[in-house]
Amino acid sequence: MVICNNLNIIQIFLGPIENAEPYMNKSLLDKLLKSAVEKGDVHGVAAMVSCDKETIYKTGFGISGPNKCQGMNADTVIWIASMTKAITATAAMQLVERGHLTLDKPASHILPRLKSIKVLEGFNENGMPKLRPPKSDITLRHLLTHTAGFGYDVWHKPIKDFIKSTNMPSRSSGSPEALLTPLMFDPGTSWAYSIAIDWVGLMIEEITKQKLGSYLKTNIFKPLGMKSTGFLINKAMQPKLATMYKRENGILGPDPKFQMKQNPELESGGGGLYSTLNDYILFLRMLLNNGNSNNQQILLPDTIQTMFKNHTETNIDMKMNSTNQSISADVDFFPRTKKSWGLSFMRNDEVTETGRAAGSLGWAGLSNCYFWIDPSNKIVGVFGTQILPFIDEKAFPLYINFEKTVYRSLLGKN
Repeated sequence: MVICNNLNIIQIFLGPIENAEPYMNKSLLDKLLKSAVEKGDVHGVAAMVSCDKETIYKTGFGISGPNKCQGMNADTVIWIASMTKAITATAAMQLVERGHLTLDKPASHILPRLKSIKVLEGFNENGMPKLRPPKSDITLRHLLTHTAGFGYDVWHKPIKDFIKSTNMPSRSSGSPEALLTPLMFDPGTSWAYSIAIDWVGLMIEEITKQKLGSYLKTNIFKPLGMKSTGFLINKAMQPKLATMYKRENGILGPDPKFQMKQNPELESGGGGLYSTLNDYILFLRMLLNNGNSNNQQILLPDTIQTMFKNHTETNIDMKMNSTNQSISADVDFFPRTKKSWGLSFMRNDEVTETGRAAGSLGWAGLSNCYFWIDPSNKIVGVFGTQILPFIDEKAFPLYINFEKTVYRSLLGKN
């Protein structure tokens, strides 16, 4: 059922598209989010929903930090963490369109350091890693679909053990050396959520001879009007910056010292951006509109369809067991729904419990911010908090309920 792109459905449920906002059940959504703040489940929350032409819901409740007077809203600057990945993938696909990158050639042609990456087969009696060369080359497609073999130490114990045994720098250091972790399997043979899109960011830098943030600003942020997005928290963004909160033993408290390293050697294409919901919805709407925004073609329609399609073929078991519960709880999105992976997006290949149509896409950031793209129903949504650990016991269910309520509202099931 098309929500925002079928005249009959619009007239029945929403009214004319130019008057869509009054027909969104704003009070139902407001009640849900406001109640969560009043109960202390979250310190502050902002959320937006858009169809292909305009924003149909935007709100914020609570505060953006314990010592700030301003409320949390769609213009609050937040660390979007792994929501960065979709932006980096978009930049990479621009370079594919221009013939500078290809999906299936060895990525080591661009980044020779990838030739040194080996497969981890375990550890010897002294606790040192046993490594072997991979049986095939890593490609850009592998990196964008998390099938290269890399992992994250927070969800993959072999990677955590390797980092400990070799005294590697942490990813928070901003050092490119932190990316030199081994593969957990041969490229293309399995799936594991990973640091792979940080490598994609390095490929973009190598091709363009620019820092990743500079390329993104010129080719994505400025054309889309994203004025408060970047790796660097500039003077205009600083007054709007939200405080990170952390839940420990069920108690939510501020962590004001938390901040991604500024001016790092490695600008993390996998998780380093700060942004606002007002900015991010512009990015999502561009994707929903086949790469077009304000008569500017950021990506070609065929490229968008390539990014959105299933690149992993079989159903993916996406359950990830945490190795550090203070950073992330265990992860298992839509466990009863068949899923696959597009070029940086999780795809649900069946209708989800929240109401997303089959073939929709989405992902999240470690700070409990989430987004989805529903091409069939022509809507996108984004939800933002600043809370650790990921899959927070209060923030994550709130997001799921928010998405459910959006679909109930739009489909007249209030």
